[in-house]
Amino acid sequence: MATRATDRYDRFGQSMGVRMVGMSHGPLAGVRIVEFDATGPVPLCGMLLADLGCDVVRIRRSGPDGSAVAPALYRGRSEIALDLTDVAAREQALALISLADGVIEGFRAGTMEQLDLDPSRCLTANPRLVYGRMSGWGQDGPLARRAGNDINHLALTGALHAIGTGSTPVPPLNLIGEYGGGALYLALGMVSGILSAQATGRGQVIDVAQIDGAASLMTLYYALHGAGRWVDARASNLIDGGAPFYRCYACADGRHVAVGALEPPYFRALCEGLGLEAGRFKQYDRACWSDMTTAFSEAFATRGRDDWAAQFEDSDACVTPVLSLAEAPDHPHNRARETFNMQEGGVQPAPAPRFSGSPCAAVPPEPASVDQLLARWE
Repeated sequence: MATRATDRYDRFGQSMGVRMVGMSHGPLAGVRIVEFDATGPVPLCGMLLADLGCDVVRIRRSGPDGSAVAPALYRGRSEIALDLTDVAAREQALALISLADGVIEGFRAGTMEQLDLDPSRCLTANPRLVYGRMSGWGQDGPLARRAGNDINHLALTGALHAIGTGSTPVPPLNLIGEYGGGALYLALGMVSGILSAQATGRGQVIDVAQIDGAASLMTLYYALHGAGRWVDARASNLIDGGAPFYRCYACADGRHVAVGALEPPYFRALCEGLGLEAGRFKQYDRACWSDMTTAFSEAFATRGRDDWAAQFEDSDACVTPVLSLAEAPDHPHNRARETFNMQEGGVQPAPAPRFSGSPCAAVPPEPASVDQLLARWE
């Protein structure tokens, strides 16, 4: 499909002299997605699909545009403004949907039904369509029509309880609920559904809920807890800040280093770098963790963060500086890999993952008209 679609787009671009957005690069070149503008996971999912080469058309509300605040999240799409309360605008949206491979939307349950752009109508117009519904609570269940944000969805999965200090849960930005449990599962669901539609000729509806995705991400920890190998309390386990060899430490300048010396060889390298005798500690004996924490804290507090970073630069002690948003793009490893780049709006992370034969690209969004888009897709 991708080759056929790409050829079609190339012919259109040559004849019309229009710069193609999101269609000449990446492994998903030629796949057509209609994105209904929303907050939370949907913009990131749209960005990921566009980075991978999908031809994404973002239907946004009339008036001020959220892309002005965070332009990187809206890169790679063609953009149109439609007032979906207007019948004619809804018919224009449906015309695009009838030519699309997929739709992604992130409204509260029932909203698309009220707009008469629900899955039933859209799949009638386009039986091969994959209709991705992104929400916090899902399309059914007691909370389906209730308001909620990332922190609320995370709270009901056990994940929020497991993250933070011994006394207080700490929200991990919106990385686990909205982005990890939402946007990434929506992107995976869309790609999976489109592959299925290509094989069977039948589209389907994908119910993506942040609460489901975040719970899925917790699979390992539920398994460990069920096996009696995970203490159901924050900062009490190997990788939740409980272990002295897997946590952050303050340095003399008030900045921090991250220590991830889980394995014995790395633990020995950590102790050696700190000037401590590794043999004085039994690494996995929890009874020793309090004394170990004190020793490590006192050692790291004697020098600045960058001094410690230099100390461990050529070591397998798994010690790295905790970099700020301003510092991270300039780290030598990130610069060598071009993990960040300069785009419209400033520094932004580059597309990921990386493909050897069909590389991704981050391009600015492009305004368009419905007529232009229909001509491109027909």
